[in-house]
Amino acid sequence: MDVARGLPRVGFVSLGCPKALVDSEGILSRLRAEGYDISDSFDGADLVIVNTCGFIEPAVEESLCAIKEALAENGNVIVTGCLGTKAHDLRQRFPRLLAVTGPHAPDEVMQAVHRVLPPAHDPFESLIPPGGIKLTPRHYAYIKIAEGCNHRCTFCIIPSLRGRLVSRPIADVLREAEALVSAGVKELLVVSQDTSAYGVDLRHRTDLVGTRALRNHIVDLTRHLGSLGIWVRLHYVYPYPHVDDLVQLMGEGIVLPYLDMPLQHASPRILKLMKRPANQLATIKRIQRWREECPELTLRSTFVVGFPGETEEEFQELLEFSHEVMLDRVGCFAYSPVAGAVANALPDAVPEPVREERRLRFMQAQEEISAGRLSRRVGTEVEVLIDSVSATEATGRSAGESPEIDGVVRLTNPGALQIGDWARVRIIDSDSHDLTARVI
Repeated sequence: MDVARGLPRVGFVSLGCPKALVDSEGILSRLRAEGYDISDSFDGADLVIVNTCGFIEPAVEESLCAIKEALAENGNVIVTGCLGTKAHDLRQRFPRLLAVTGPHAPDEVMQAVHRVLPPAHDPFESLIPPGGIKLTPRHYAYIKIAEGCNHRCTFCIIPSLRGRLVSRPIADVLREAEALVSAGVKELLVVSQDTSAYGVDLRHRTDLVGTRALRNHIVDLTRHLGSLGIWVRLHYVYPYPHVDDLVQLMGEGIVLPYLDMPLQHASPRILKLMKRPANQLATIKRIQRWREECPELTLRSTFVVGFPGETEEEFQELLEFSHEVMLDRVGCFAYSPVAGAVANALPDAVPEPVREERRLRFMQAQEEISAGRLSRRVGTEVEVLIDSVSATEATGRSAGESPEIDGVVRLTNPGALQIGDWARVRIIDSDSHDLTARVI
């Protein structure tokens, strides 16, 4: 520790999905509460924590590169996150690592920090700001309501990395949400591995929250989050029957009319190989009904192409499905044979060039669909939350755009708008990804 500086300093690298980001925020909040300074560089830190991702091969490589760089520039490195489940392999590759933990392990991370770099002050003198340490802008925040997953999708290794579903008690979630709102957050993005399953492991028990008796159930949780007077956006919502109730809340204006629902594919055979629900017609009918009940609904989904055994005909089936359902926002991944995934052992692997070619074809088709969906919004008036401001332009998001994964609303006349402000705008133009608007 630099004695002259006074405070022990920790560098931090956060990689991976929003769930990992929430884990990073939790660790950073505990570090700050115990008096640690947070460094944005390796060479100015007493040690470095790297929160890794191990979901797909590109993410693994990014994590390995970050670890290598931190060791080269600092030398004192603690690794946590999904890649930490392969502690033996990491220690063989990087024997200088101070400690390796798995995901969602703040206690283990803090124990490792304490061994190497004891806190410099009384931890009861909390230095943590209201709402904790955030890696997102002040006006929005992710809130993780559960960890782990009970599904066994053959392309996914998340259950082996993060375990079975463990839901946070509803009282804990609401306390955190209220603290974030008090700290100035205007949008909550609800995340987990399987948001629809929230509370299943708790058997949807009823807990007393203040004077309120609340079920540990995603519908109850969503309703009460929606009562906080801010935007609430749901991610990773799988199409369980009670999603109908969530759409009703959206239609009533209680939460944002935005549904992120990873559908993965459309071919019944491929979906069965993935161990995913395989009723394409039922999905189409439900989406049609949701749009009737909530005309403002924005639907986002993700798909996997080039899954082992996928034929050209089955890929065409997916393209036809996408034209049938006309989703607003879509992400697409070429199948990646992640170590440990059951699907790797399936026959008839699709060659990598074919996987990538199908991904490009799918996204080209979706580009046309997205352009058509966005063009329907030209001429409408919407509320926008401002994310960035320059001298000539501001960008923000309406209810139909989630940060970092969707497009933005570009404002041609920002005036005196500041980051975190609300603005009423009229949409004047669109392309396949973004909207252009003027402040009214």
